[in-house]
Amino acid sequence: MKFTTIYLEENKIEILNSILGRETIKVNDEIVSRKFSIGGAEHIFSITENGTIAKCKLRLGFGFNGVVFDLYKNNKPVVESPKSGFLILFMTVFFIVLFVVLGIGIIKYFL
Repeated sequence: MKFTTIYLEENKIEILNSILGRETIKVNDEIVSRKFSIGGAEHIFSITENGTIAKCKLRLGFGFNGVVFDLYKNNKPVVESPKSGFLILFMTVFFIVLFVVLGIGIIKYFL
């Protein structure tokens, strides 16, 4: 499912993600990066602007309003989104507790 589209000079950058954690980045309808991630990943790719190649870094993550992203071109911010450290902490604690509870359940089941 498409998350957002960014028009940067003559380039169209599309961010797509699936419910299973597959993140895809397209530039001008061509896939330039694809990764699997639950909490967000960092994508590195290049774009061509006015005949020159620019390096881009796109980070996906979680913020107050859900999925957020940062986009940097040649190490300069193009888009920066506010993050929530609390949400990341909450998700980390949640998954640790979930795995501990599942582990205890599996151990008790087999003993």
